[in-house]
Amino acid sequence: MTDQTISRSEHSSPWVGIGWMLLTGGLFVCVIGIVRYVGSDIPAPQAAFIRYFIGLGLMLPFLKRIFEGKLNWRTVALYGLRGFANALGVVLWFYAMANIPIAEVTAIGYTVPIFVTLGAVIFFGEAMATRQILALVVAFIGVLFILRPGFQDINHGQLAQLLAAPAFAVSYLVAKQLSVTENAITIVWMLTIFVTIFLAPFAWAVWVTPSLSDVFWLGLVAVFATLGHVTMTKALGAAPLIVTQPVTFLQLVWATLLGSLAFGEAMNIWVLLGGGLIVAAVSFISYREWVMSR
Repeated sequence: MTDQTISRSEHSSPWVGIGWMLLTGGLFVCVIGIVRYVGSDIPAPQAAFIRYFIGLGLMLPFLKRIFEGKLNWRTVALYGLRGFANALGVVLWFYAMANIPIAEVTAIGYTVPIFVTLGAVIFFGEAMATRQILALVVAFIGVLFILRPGFQDINHGQLAQLLAAPAFAVSYLVAKQLSVTENAITIVWMLTIFVTIFLAPFAWAVWVTPSLSDVFWLGLVAVFATLGHVTMTKALGAAPLIVTQPVTFLQLVWATLLGSLAFGEAMNIWVLLGGGLIVAAVSFISYREWVMSR
């Protein structure tokens, strides 16, 4: 449910990057907690629509940046593709949040960079070293630790989050393509517009009258998510991914504690172990990319 810009510039402030990434994790855990609190009171498509509709208001100060460059049909089509993929991922993520423990949603969500790596190989023709293939295998084992097929049934919430990961990966890959010619503000603004448009008919189909409290909480989701993207960008600009990526594992720890303390969810050692394996694999892939960029 988050945009990641990988900087290939030289970095010199690892502790600053770690600090920003810690703050990022805290903000996204707040997002998770609020969405979990709202729960199933509002259908997933409607909750996602309200969140992005409010996000449009937050982006209004940057509206003029869209007109700084020329939009052609190919660029608009890419924006549309990204908006559709992200809208699908957001709906699936909201559904998962309402149906499975917070820790599971967070742990499975770590697989997004894995799908991004696979997508880069398939669509951009990027080479994959043996070490990266082994890292993907480790990540897959981590997913098996979380789901434990054969020992428990895979429910709809888990399946929704598994499907959300490749949807978000498509969004990131298209963003990577757009970043070659478009500025970051325009990319974020156009994403918000297209996701809101794509979510509107689905929200209308399941619409229930939201309470003012629900609108308020979903407004906070928009605020915290927007701030999270800003702090994540600052983290990636201050330190290399090899430094900041492992810090994201703390988000799983915080999410597990939040689920346990605030919502009475049982701590699951398999989710923590599986999430740890996935983060380790993602961190290694990030490290290899950083090494190759140098």
